[in-house]
Amino acid sequence: MNTTPYILLLLIGYIIFTIDKKKKDIPVPPILVLIGIGLFFIPYFSSIEVTKDVIYQLFLPGLLFVSAYRFPPSAFRRNGGIIAFLATGGILITVFLLGMAIYALSSPIVSISFVGCLLIAAILTPTDPVSVTSILEKATGKREMAEVVEGESFINDGTSIVLFTVISGIYLKDGKSLGIGTFLGEFLYVSLGGIFIGLAVGWLFSKAVHITHHKEYQVTLSIILAYGTFNFAEHFGFSGVLATVFAGIMLSFEFDRSIKDDHFRESLEEGFWGVVEISILSLLFLFIGIVSGQHLSFEYWGLAIMIFLASLIVRLLIITGSTQLFLPWRKKFGWKESILLSWSGLRGSMSVFLILSLQAKEAGNTGLIISLSFAAVLISLVVQSIGIHPLSKKLLK
Repeated sequence: MNTTPYILLLLIGYIIFTIDKKKKDIPVPPILVLIGIGLFFIPYFSSIEVTKDVIYQLFLPGLLFVSAYRFPPSAFRRNGGIIAFLATGGILITVFLLGMAIYALSSPIVSISFVGCLLIAAILTPTDPVSVTSILEKATGKREMAEVVEGESFINDGTSIVLFTVISGIYLKDGKSLGIGTFLGEFLYVSLGGIFIGLAVGWLFSKAVHITHHKEYQVTLSIILAYGTFNFAEHFGFSGVLATVFAGIMLSFEFDRSIKDDHFRESLEEGFWGVVEISILSLLFLFIGIVSGQHLSFEYWGLAIMIFLASLIVRLLIITGSTQLFLPWRKKFGWKESILLSWSGLRGSMSVFLILSLQAKEAGNTGLIISLSFAAVLISLVVQSIGIHPLSKKLLK
């Protein structure tokens, strides 16, 4: 295996992140994606193979764990209601409404079944806050908004996989129906099982870490926790994503209660995982650009742009409706904040994983769905990342 191309990708990521240290308003992920698209056309990088397993098994557990571990437990106490709604009921409503919108928009242009439109909607529902949370907080001065966007993304990654699995199963079986009871049963089994395993294992590891006082060994234990919890949950058919997320949250919660673990928190956040996170993000978004390159040449870019706009409108309706319906949320989030929360829900790594999962099934009638989804994700990642800073300044100046 030739590792030189991967070293060069890490070097590119290092350069871009170093530039970002000087100018923090630059959204790094879309820049890496655009560079990756350019690299796709260079034969030297043609040996790079990006698969769903690389993203799902190698990259996501580490990213999810460190993000969840850094997420303050107090943020869930402040905004747990709206985070839970957006990541569960909100995502279900979004898939249905966006699916209908895609069906209406595509009908005059190209023939896509309603289930196929729901499948595109399911691919576009998970959000990726990596590009926007730091910029959002800096531009608005409101940490609470960034917490909602970040907290929602943790949970809706797991929710979206369940939705995608069910809808793709229906689509690839030519639209066979699935009872609501069966769907809810599978949804609860996968989701609640993952959450329970994550909380249980996270609690156990928070106690086991005191067995040794060597920081190096404790960091090793955190690697086992991140990837072991993920694979353990997946082995039993639960959500590995939710298991890893809640393991990180539980670990953070337990250490938040004890000041004697400050050295461990520092070792994780500023030491090993800080380096790993930058490396994973560099490779991940360059990979997204490289794999997107092969799907850029198709004739329905106009429809992809309309799908992207429809996803923004549907998300705005969901967020505005929910925040105005409940008084506690209404006091925190007015219409300006709702617009920013909607714009901040861009698509990224999880959507790409779902697309690659569909591609791996090698079904002959998914080509258009894959291309439209890739195009919509690419537009979302670039446009929303670049636009978050000026939009924040304009709305909340």
